[in-house]
Amino acid sequence: MASRSEDRCEIAFFDLETTMPTRTDQDLTILEFGSILVCPKKLVELDNYSTLVRPADPSVINSLPDRRNGITRAALIDAPFFQDIADKVYDILHGRIWAGHNILQFDCVLIRQAFAQIGRPAPEPKDTIDSLEFLKQQFGTKAGNMKMASLATYFGLGQQTHRSLDDVRMNLEVLKCCAAVLFLESSLPNIFKKNSWEFLQPDEVSIPSIRPTLLMLDNGSLRIKLLHKDETLQLCCRHMELLFGINEEYFDLTGRLDIVCFASQNLCEVLDACDGVAQKLSMDSGSSSEWQPAVIRREGFYTVRLHIQHATEIYQKEPSGAEQRIFFTEFDASELSTLFKPRTFIDAFFSLEPYDCQYQQMAGIKSVAKKLILLSN
Repeated sequence: MASRSEDRCEIAFFDLETTMPTRTDQDLTILEFGSILVCPKKLVELDNYSTLVRPADPSVINSLPDRRNGITRAALIDAPFFQDIADKVYDILHGRIWAGHNILQFDCVLIRQAFAQIGRPAPEPKDTIDSLEFLKQQFGTKAGNMKMASLATYFGLGQQTHRSLDDVRMNLEVLKCCAAVLFLESSLPNIFKKNSWEFLQPDEVSIPSIRPTLLMLDNGSLRIKLLHKDETLQLCCRHMELLFGINEEYFDLTGRLDIVCFASQNLCEVLDACDGVAQKLSMDSGSSSEWQPAVIRREGFYTVRLHIQHATEIYQKEPSGAEQRIFFTEFDASELSTLFKPRTFIDAFFSLEPYDCQYQQMAGIKSVAKKLILLSN
């Protein structure tokens, strides 16, 4: 690779493989460095470099389990120390745009630590592109948890090998695929809107137009889908008040992230109608499971349970009216419980997904939150 400091316009995609953190020792040791230089105009690979890195502490190698990806104790013993490749790594990274998946919280931190450990100044980027943060903001959560393996599976790019150079190339291909989808969504918005983010408020739903249909899944089983005027029925409910937020004890027992909101009369009528047609089709299809109503009727008030999953997009609405996307480090009950508390008001966008847990003899309609907006009370 060129060592000139001028004209360093290439994007340096890079990735590190490291030891796995443990509860007793959170220090990570670099085991492999891989990078490619990419033309920013054509997004093509110009050059590449990768190497295993021998840990300075011999006990790290001795305690390292051999991995299926080929990073073995024997291979690491013959690898160079980080100080032996420091000049190369510095030349690749310094003064260029750094790019990678989750590099701001992981790879960038470890690179700076590695240079500090050998008493040398760390390379500095011209700018950084963290594809994890970028794709969360621009691509939403279409591919689930947005990890590289999930993104690669979503786009049919194969399995992640967890080798630095392979992962860097996969990262580049994922970005190209996401860019193509975003371009199409902006160019052909009506096509992507249909059956995707088209939500109806309860008073926009025509009860007689609700009907169920049976879908055949890949495993041969049948699943009920609810339609409204031949389109997937999804609901939007504004200014819903929470009765119960995230319960950490309940989550520990069930592993489910649920909130319970007060339901308006219009919403109750829609959900009751959905229950009626879906339950009838379920029974006609031979199910003997006990039907769980979507509306929870308590003393003098009605509620509905909303299920939060990793793909749920969560926003905070500012007093100015702007919506700020909230990102999570773990997306677990402890983080969500600080946001979803009783008497909180939300705008909820959710799908209606009939289910039949035959082993539990339970069936019903699950309200799955697609997007939740926390309102300023």
